Amino acid sequence: MAAAILEGRRGGAYFHDTDGRKYIDGDSSAGTFNLGRRHPELAEELKRAMRATDQGNFPIISEEKALLAEALASFVPGALECSLFGVTRGEAFDAACKVARGFTKRPGLVTVDGGWYGQTGFALSLSQRDDRHLFEPLVPGVKTVPFGDPAAADRAIGMDTAAVFLEPMQAENGCRAADAVYVRGLAELCRARGALLVFDETQTNFGRTGTPFYFERLGVEPDMLVLGEALGGGMFPITVTMMTQRVNEFMNEHPLIHLSTFGGSDVGCCVARAALGIYRREQPWKNAAAMEAGLRSAFGSLAGDYPSLLLGVNGTGLLLSLQTPSAETARKLCQACLRHGLLVGPGKVAKCTVLVRPSLLISEDEAGELVAALGLALRDCAADA
Repeated sequence: MAAAILEGRRGGAYFHDTDGRKYIDGDSSAGTFNLGRRHPELAEELKRAMRATDQGNFPIISEEKALLAEALASFVPGALECSLFGVTRGEAFDAACKVARGFTKRPGLVTVDGGWYGQTGFALSLSQRDDRHLFEPLVPGVKTVPFGDPAAADRAIGMDTAAVFLEPMQAENGCRAADAVYVRGLAELCRARGALLVFDETQTNFGRTGTPFYFERLGVEPDMLVLGEALGGGMFPITVTMMTQRVNEFMNEHPLIHLSTFGGSDVGCCVARAALGIYRREQPWKNAAAMEAGLRSAFGSLAGDYPSLLLGVNGTGLLLSLQTPSAETARKLCQACLRHGLLVGPGKVAKCTVLVRPSLLISEDEAGELVAALGLALRDCAADA
């Protein structure tokens, strides 16, 4: 995806470089811009909030924090009623690891292969990365089991396990998705052995896969839920680790166990609450579900035209993964897309894939432009082969 461009003006499904050239944002900063670039209502709310409040004080509950927590408890299904705010995905994930260990008084953390949770300590230790050796020794007590293997999970989850961590759909790993039977089995193992079940929905939250949250498709509610930067719509950095009242008892007893200077910034809480209002009103998950069929059909046609370059499509809603023969092919395809006005990037785990995750508010015409740019990029790659 490397290229000599500088972002300039941006809005909706597009951004411009500083030379004035227009691009469709098909990456959305890993899904941060669910509501498009520089959503005008969020921009206005940010200006209003900056005149009305400031960053606040993390350990002190403010009106802004309380109102956002109330809105999230209402928006997120089930018993996930308590919020611990952060700034980045990795920080929110690390908070979940710390709370899980503190709540259970156990050291063990179990995850599945192919996950990608962020750049911070716990997140890095549980992620599948080629560069992990550069940061060793990593956090101890971590077990990684094969994705979708109930027997392996049964062997790994024991009486020393604090929590099991899972992305219900692994965006960076070819959009590999967990099925309901497997996840129900994990939930049963966790309940039987006193461990917590934690979902990281940073890549799938707020409607990207055609439902507000992917766990709704699975019929399983986690004990904790990590929601990423899409909470602030890309207008202000804010994330949240949500948990049940039962798990939150540990936070009530140890309120200073996790501190974040700018976590739950009062300005950010105002922006995030405005974003939740837009999510409620626009219900972008409906557009994501509607757009999926058209994009899949178009991508399928392109695969027929370029069978040696585009091997298939995986994913759901507006989180789609294009399968290519190699990491080098994916890299070249991303570069060619950029030349034709489309920003996309390769998967961080499955590097032979190209992720397509535009604004959830993308129109049919804009989606048509995205497909056209991809077609031109494939033509270029075929010519260079």
